[in-house]
Amino acid sequence: MRRVAAAALVCLALPAAAQAKSSFVIKGAGYGHGIGLSQYGADGYALHGFDYQTIVGHYYQGTGLATVAPAPTIRVLLQSASAPSFTGATDASGRTLDPAKTYSVVRAGGNSVTLRSPAGRKLATYDGTLRVTGDDPLRLNGLAGNGVRSGRYRGALEFRAGLFSGVSAINAIGLEDYVRGVVSAESPASWPAAALDAQAVVARSYAITTDAGSSTDGFTAYPDTRSQMYRGMAAEFASTDSAVRDTRGQVVTYGGKPVVTYFFSTSGGKTENVENSFVGALPRPWLRGVDDPFDSVSPRHRWGPYRMTLAQAGAKLRGLVKGHFRSIKVLQRGFSPRVVHAQIVGTGGRTDVTGADLRRRFGLFDSWAYYTTITSKKQQTTTPATPPADGSGQGDPATGGTAPTAPAGSARAARTVLSGTITPAKRGAWLRVQRKIGGKWFTYAWTTTGPRGSYRVRLGGPGTYRVLFQGNPGPEIQA
Repeated sequence: MRRVAAAALVCLALPAAAQAKSSFVIKGAGYGHGIGLSQYGADGYALHGFDYQTIVGHYYQGTGLATVAPAPTIRVLLQSASAPSFTGATDASGRTLDPAKTYSVVRAGGNSVTLRSPAGRKLATYDGTLRVTGDDPLRLNGLAGNGVRSGRYRGALEFRAGLFSGVSAINAIGLEDYVRGVVSAESPASWPAAALDAQAVVARSYAITTDAGSSTDGFTAYPDTRSQMYRGMAAEFASTDSAVRDTRGQVVTYGGKPVVTYFFSTSGGKTENVENSFVGALPRPWLRGVDDPFDSVSPRHRWGPYRMTLAQAGAKLRGLVKGHFRSIKVLQRGFSPRVVHAQIVGTGGRTDVTGADLRRRFGLFDSWAYYTTITSKKQQTTTPATPPADGSGQGDPATGGTAPTAPAGSARAARTVLSGTITPAKRGAWLRVQRKIGGKWFTYAWTTTGPRGSYRVRLGGPGTYRVLFQGNPGPEIQA
C-alpha cells in the first residue's frame, strides 16, 4: 500500500499539459546602412557648436579636405519614359526652339531619338544623344505620381535611347549646381549651417567618386538613394545655397586623393565599418565605425519593439526557414553593434543570413537589431513553485521586488505556474512578471532565467499575465 500511495503522489506532482504561446519581438537603433556620416549625428554636432571641418573629420577618420579642379559634369538620370517632354529650351543640338512651347522625344529605333513638335510632328531624328539647352532653367514634364522626376533643372537635358526601351532623360549639370539640388533633398534646410556645410562637402565628394551608370548608359547618378537624393531647383534654398558657396569645390581626401563618402540618416550612437554593412566590401580606413554622441536628436535613434507571432515572422522569412520558425541566433555583430551574420533557427535546421538580409525581410530601419523569442505557458501543479538554486524567483535587490512564496502548509495544494523560455537570454538574467489589472500592466514579481533561458514562477490567482524581458513583452497568458 505504501508503494501505491507513493506512486500516486508522484503522479499528482506532475504538471498538467499546456499549450505554449510565443511572441517574437524586434527592437533596434539607427536608420540606414551605418557607414560614414550620420546626418542626424552631424546635426547634433552642429547644435553643440562644432564646425563642418570637425564634423567631416570625425566621421571619416584620417581624412582631409581639398578643392577639386576642374569640376566635372554630373549626369543624372531623371526619367525613363516612352515620350518625355520639356519646356524652356532654345536649342536642340543646333536646332532653334521656342522656349514657350513644349516638345517631346521618342525612340526612333536603334540608338536614335526623334524630336517632336508641340503638335506631335516629327522635327528631326538624332543618332546617339539629343542635347537641349535654354537661356533659363529647363522644365522636364511628367505626370504626378508616376515615379518620374519632373521639375526645373539647371544645365542641359540630354535624351538618349533607353537601354531596353523608351527614352532616357538626363540632366547634365555642373558639380556645384548639382550639389545645390542635393543638400536640402538630403538634410532639412532648417538645420544649422555647420550640418548643411558638412552635407555639401560629402555630397560633392560622393558625386565625383561614384558612377552609377556604365559606358553605354550616358549617366553617372540616379536622383534617389541608389546614388543620393537630387531634386534640381526645387531643392534650392538660401541656407543650402550658402552651404554650397561656403564649401565651394571642397571634397574629402585620404592620402591626398578624393574618396567615396557614404552617408545615411541615423547612427543609433555608433557608425559601422564598411565591410560589416556592405557584403563583399573591402575595409577602408576612413570608413570605420566611430562613436556618435549627439545622434539622439533623431526620431529613429531607437525604435521598436515590434511584436509578432512566430508564424508571422516565419512568413516574412519564407524560403529561408527550415521547418517552422523558432528564433534568430546572432553569430556576429560589428562595431556598432549592427548584425553582420546570423542564423534563422527552425524546427528542421538553421539557415545562415546577413544582417542586411534580416533588415530587408522584416522591413527594419537598420540592421542594428535585437531579435527575441519569448514563450510562455500555464501549468497546474500540486507542489509550490520552489525558487531554483540559482536564485530564480527571488527579489531583485536593485528594486526590492520579490516573487511570492508559498504559504506554510501548502506543499500539496494546487498551484498555477507560468513557465517558458527566452531566446537569447543568459542564465541569471532578470525578467519581470506582469499582471493586467483594469486594462493596465502592473509588476507582479521578478525572477531570473535558468539554463537555456528558462523561467518559472508561481502565480497568485486567476488573471492575465505576461513576462517582460529587457522591455520586450511576452504573450498574454490567461490563468
